[in-house]
Amino acid sequence: MSVSPTLRERQAPLKARYESDPESAKLTITVRSTTAGNDPTKVRISTEAGGGVDYDVGAHPYAGGEGDLACSGDVLLASLAACQEITLRMVAAAMGITLDAVELTVEGDMDFRGTMGVDPDTPVGFQRIRTIVKISADAPEDRLERLFQRAERYCVVNSTLRNSPVMETEFSVGPI
Repeated sequence: MSVSPTLRERQAPLKARYESDPESAKLTITVRSTTAGNDPTKVRISTEAGGGVDYDVGAHPYAGGEGDLACSGDVLLASLAACQEITLRMVAAAMGITLDAVELTVEGDMDFRGTMGVDPDTPVGFQRIRTIVKISADAPEDRLERLFQRAERYCVVNSTLRNSPVMETEFSVGPI
């Protein structure tokens, strides 16, 4: 019977490579809309990583969607929740902390008057995002505090939202 390598064992060669060749750590992650059909409230998004994954996204009912699909706000918050829990679990594994249970909730506050163009003074998008993390673990409080600090620091989506990257949009008209 083969034994699966630990997370530390899987990450060791990656860390060594990134240290010796910093350029090898750089990656552009790409997703594309691959929408078919004429419903303006629904899109299909396709990833390129891992052989590609497709998922359907719809407009929120507060914006005229049917509510039968996750909306882009759900996907954003889900990305944060997934990244935070994965990071928390990976950091715990690296620290030798066994997590008996993890419950992570992400909440985002929006005012759809901005999105719907009803009030030009109302911001478009989330005005506040909260993450509530509850864990059950058999570890001293000081180690769990370090776990939370490290997990928050190394969560890619959390860091991206806190330190907004340069955003660029390019529009073109013509055959696709």
